[in-house]
Amino acid sequence: MPRRTATMLASTLVLIALLCAGVFIPVPYAEMSPGPTVNTLGDANGEPVLHIEGRKTYPTTGHLNMTTVRVTGADYKMNVVEAVYGWLSHDNIVVPHNTLYPDGKTEEQSTQENAEEFSQSQESAKVAALKEENIPVTSRVVVAAVVKDSPSEGALHAGDVIKAVDGETVEAPPDVAEIVTKHKPGEDVVFTIVPAKVAEAAEKAGKEPEGSENVTVRTVKSDEGDDRAIVGIQAGTDHTFPFEIDIKLADVGGPSAGLMFALGIVDKITPGDLTGGKFVAGTGTIDDNGKVGPIGGIGMKLVGARDAGARYFLTPDENCAAAASDIPDGLTLVRVKNIKDATASLEKIKGGDTGDLPSCSTR
Repeated sequence: MPRRTATMLASTLVLIALLCAGVFIPVPYAEMSPGPTVNTLGDANGEPVLHIEGRKTYPTTGHLNMTTVRVTGADYKMNVVEAVYGWLSHDNIVVPHNTLYPDGKTEEQSTQENAEEFSQSQESAKVAALKEENIPVTSRVVVAAVVKDSPSEGALHAGDVIKAVDGETVEAPPDVAEIVTKHKPGEDVVFTIVPAKVAEAAEKAGKEPEGSENVTVRTVKSDEGDDRAIVGIQAGTDHTFPFEIDIKLADVGGPSAGLMFALGIVDKITPGDLTGGKFVAGTGTIDDNGKVGPIGGIGMKLVGARDAGARYFLTPDENCAAAASDIPDGLTLVRVKNIKDATASLEKIKGGDTGDLPSCSTR
């Protein structure tokens, strides 16, 4: 066999071997890519995203799109070829697998966590929207979850309203932990509660729950390596709204749609419209007081918004520097710190007064 032919054959075999290795050898990476965007003012799967009953609503125009990010699953094994392609692609990014699934988190655990965060973001969006319009919302501290095999299992239940702990009235979820941790492990804590079933029945009847009972729970030592006393519950906030607001959107998780849900609610329950027919997208967590927080995957969300047709993107203050480092063509970033910032900027966009919109910079 001529030397040149042998060399070419050997090179071809090496190339085939490398390609096979690239396809079959897994690497510890995951991929993020732009996900779908959904207009919170419109429909999804044949029904309105925001369903409001018991309150007059008004026609809306334009778009207030929430944005999402697609990620590879916890069990997906990325190969070398896919990782290299992702690194070279402008619209996708490759990140270490443990960035998305830390401490060996499973697909099921991640899905459950995202669902819980999504549910909480909807609740906070409702509260923030109504507060923005000075509509009263009744809030109360409740048992949000009970840890399996903890002292509270069987004694306290999710949905129980916590009126007091050790006789001290609680105003917010952190109050519960503060009082409990005053104890040493092995000591008793007395919870004054309205049982979940009683509270639910009162809410359906449009009344405040009446009557309470005391439940004693013995503390145990925290399993986090310290001597802190715990009882095995997570306290949260439950709200009673003066009218029904239902957010109907499946297959979405995480807290990052909170801002856009809140703005959609404000737009629907107030005369006129916020966008003036413009296509606005955005992202950001939101708390009960309307403060907007940062999210992950900002670059992917910008690309998804641009591809969907958005012209303006409401960007959380803490994500602004990262977002401004690579802005898709045709998209204007608008910095927001709270819901008031967002509504004020939407008024400017609606009126065409965009010269002094709060902008994002790389600094």
